[in-house]
Amino acid sequence: MRNVTLVLSDGSKFHGKSFGYDAPVAGEVVFNTAMVGYPESLTDPSYAGQLMALTYPLVGNYGVPPFTMEANGIPTFMESDKIYASAIIVSDYSKDYSHWNAVESLADWLKREHVPGITGIDTRELTKVLREHGVMMGKIIFDDEPDNIPEADYEGVNFVDRVSCKEIIRYNEGGGKKVILVDCGVKANIIRSLINRGIEVIRVPWNYDYTNMEYDGLFLANGPGDPDMCSDAVEVIKKQINQSTKPICGICMGNQLLSKAAGAEIYKLKYGHRGHNQPVRLVGSEKCFITSQNHGYAVNAATLDKDWEELFVNMNDGSNEGIRHKTNPWFTCQFHPEACSGPVDTAFIFDDFVKTLK
Repeated sequence: MRNVTLVLSDGSKFHGKSFGYDAPVAGEVVFNTAMVGYPESLTDPSYAGQLMALTYPLVGNYGVPPFTMEANGIPTFMESDKIYASAIIVSDYSKDYSHWNAVESLADWLKREHVPGITGIDTRELTKVLREHGVMMGKIIFDDEPDNIPEADYEGVNFVDRVSCKEIIRYNEGGGKKVILVDCGVKANIIRSLINRGIEVIRVPWNYDYTNMEYDGLFLANGPGDPDMCSDAVEVIKKQINQSTKPICGICMGNQLLSKAAGAEIYKLKYGHRGHNQPVRLVGSEKCFITSQNHGYAVNAATLDKDWEELFVNMNDGSNEGIRHKTNPWFTCQFHPEACSGPVDTAFIFDDFVKTLK
């Protein structure tokens, strides 16, 4: 394995070995605290443009499942059609794997999809640096090619436009209530969660004007990057809520876009929420849930219009985790209730949404 160096924008350097595709890469360095789920995380479009560091030290020991498609056109074990993360950074890569469903190693998968992976990094120390400084840009450079230094294609990039579908896709046609799903980088399990509840899903591009279509509810999906880059989507949402009270549900980026349509401001978190262990509380109660999250931005709840209120709050830092309208069936969550690869504590969000469809 070739020697590599991760160089952060503050000058910090971490030395390791390449176990994935041998190519330098640059992007935003973020950390994920989940203990499992690297196939799902790597294929989550919300990681587009990011170098993902895993805090759990041992990675790769259960290999990678096959990339197969279900009859409904949804990947069986992945969250999208390919790896979207720009690279993966781990402490201890296990080249030997054992799992009933594994067909290849993590290294072989990364190489096949041309995605770098580095091991031997002190990911706990890296996480401390990111927690103190905040997420920052970084570069993976091969020590034997010191002059081959990549430049990040990140600042000012509309990653939602890059990962969204380009045309309308329909699932479970004739299956029941029709729901428009605005694809900002949707995970496969969100679509599956709706289909399994008897919903016909009409997946549209992130900036598509769906307001004149026939449907029973609107679902705003997750996605990567800065929600302020998605003004076109916000304008369509504003148009929708001004002309109809049809039910609306949003997840992650969907929470931020609906909040912007409601007049709220968005800010960037210091180091984001990425992992399977984020505690959130249902506002007005003592009910807490452990949630799966992946986002770097949050809603400033204090800037919401008077007709809106917070629905969930994060118990670690008090940041917003969802909003709801005081009279209309419009609500969101910042976390991932479809939670693939877990936990599934908040799957009831989909049930609550389906109940509002008339």
